[in-house]
Amino acid sequence: MSNISLTTLGGVRENGKNMYIAEIDGSIFVLDAGLKYPENEQLGVDVVIPNMDYLFENSDRIAGVFLTHGHADAIGALPYLLAEAKVPVFGSELTIELAKLFVKGNDAVKKFNDFHVIDEDTEIDFGGTVVSFFRTTHSIPESLGVVLKTAEGSIVYTGDFKFDQTASESYATDFARLAEIGRDGVLALLSDSANADSNIQVASESEVGDEITQTISDWDGRIIVAAVASNLSRIQQVFDAADATGRRVVLTGFDIENIVRTAIRLKKLSLANESLLIKPKDMSRFEDHELIILETGRMGEPINGLRKMSIGRHRYVEIKDGDLVYIVTTPSIAKEAVVARVENMIYQAGGVVKLITQSLRVSGHGNARDLQLMINLLQPKYLFPIQGEYRELDAHAKAAMAVGMLPECIFIPKKGTSMAYENGDFVPAGAVSAGDVLIDGNAIGDVGNVVLRDRKVLSEDGIFIVAITVNRREKKIVAKARVHTRGFVYLKKSRDILRESSELINQTVEDYLQGDDFDWADLKGKVRDNLTKYLFDQTKRRPAILPVVMEAK
Repeated sequence: MSNISLTTLGGVRENGKNMYIAEIDGSIFVLDAGLKYPENEQLGVDVVIPNMDYLFENSDRIAGVFLTHGHADAIGALPYLLAEAKVPVFGSELTIELAKLFVKGNDAVKKFNDFHVIDEDTEIDFGGTVVSFFRTTHSIPESLGVVLKTAEGSIVYTGDFKFDQTASESYATDFARLAEIGRDGVLALLSDSANADSNIQVASESEVGDEITQTISDWDGRIIVAAVASNLSRIQQVFDAADATGRRVVLTGFDIENIVRTAIRLKKLSLANESLLIKPKDMSRFEDHELIILETGRMGEPINGLRKMSIGRHRYVEIKDGDLVYIVTTPSIAKEAVVARVENMIYQAGGVVKLITQSLRVSGHGNARDLQLMINLLQPKYLFPIQGEYRELDAHAKAAMAVGMLPECIFIPKKGTSMAYENGDFVPAGAVSAGDVLIDGNAIGDVGNVVLRDRKVLSEDGIFIVAITVNRREKKIVAKARVHTRGFVYLKKSRDILRESSELINQTVEDYLQGDDFDWADLKGKVRDNLTKYLFDQTKRRPAILPVVMEAK
């Protein structure tokens, strides 16, 4: 009997940050290594990755990292894993090339080169565990699911997927292979849940392509298309629409340039003619009705790029009268308020906004019926809904029960929880370190709750700095308190508050110096406490207070 346990480090009860661990007879198989983008309250944070301490501590047991597709939620954390654990990485040709872009952008691992290209026909024997793959449909070509075949049955990880009968060859699901895997016996299915709470039929990619072409052909002026850089299906549809309507495409954004050039080189994106793409500097040579500007923004987020365009701060484009801004991505729930604000700004600048979601239901993830079809094809003994918020995981569980799975065979995992297969059943087997690691510039994990709280205070109530010089031996103030503030009050109308704050600080320090004990931290604490109380009484706000107490020699 094989020793099997399954652990989730990310991608459950959240969107993105996919990372799952299957341990089989002592070997660790890492399924995806993704990141997610920060929530609104995570001020200043660039990206969020899983806590990978368990993998670092057991790096000698890692057989490899198996990537399902080339989106950031599956490959974005790879450089941070490889910085501590130099382990083999497996993925399709396009996925590996996109993973290399992430790795080369990180100085700690830019020379790493233990990459292995696989496809749906590849089988790798890791001493008793055979790893194979199957084609799935997602919004990027060469998406693959992963099969870990053990003596107890297969562990299947779907990655992100949906079913689309009209998908082209690079995107098509291999239904025959899925049925074959199901016949061989599936012990556990780790299945995408990101759209599980919907029964609405997702539009096929051919329908999406027709909608994009129709919208572009109906507009007489310049068109700015906002898309996610790694959604190659959508980008191909924009290229096809541009060719059909006689327009040229301008790529704006570092990420899209790299991703598109890579995809074209690998023949995963096709251009009807080489002149379809033009440089931003050449836009002035064309009339507005001849242009499509494809904007993805930094890190693949197009909404911030549109905001800059609307206020004239974008490096290439300023929105003007007659522009159509066509948003062909589905914004996350966390971004809906941001999108609404940016829409207003675009209209104020003279543009018009259209969202593809106004006409079609679009998603790269299968709805509840797709998930049920996957279950019926694979016939798993156990189901682990993953990749999604809790409501989506719960909806996935209910959809599974509707097709006959028993509740006791469905486990909604928590981050860090391990489930071991013992005596014919999965049972809890402890937990490992899990959670969010915040990346801010070059700082990895240095930004915690205390830092985020301080940033929130600074953004809402500003900062209040006080400086005073004392002579500790003579127990007197050498230079009286001076105060400086930013983002707290308007100085010209608040001189009384600043003057009285200075007097309060002087009195607090004088009183403290008369005591027998002296401690710098204690003195600063007294100043901070008294000043906090006074400022809140006066303004009902609590700025970040930074006391600077200097000693005269």
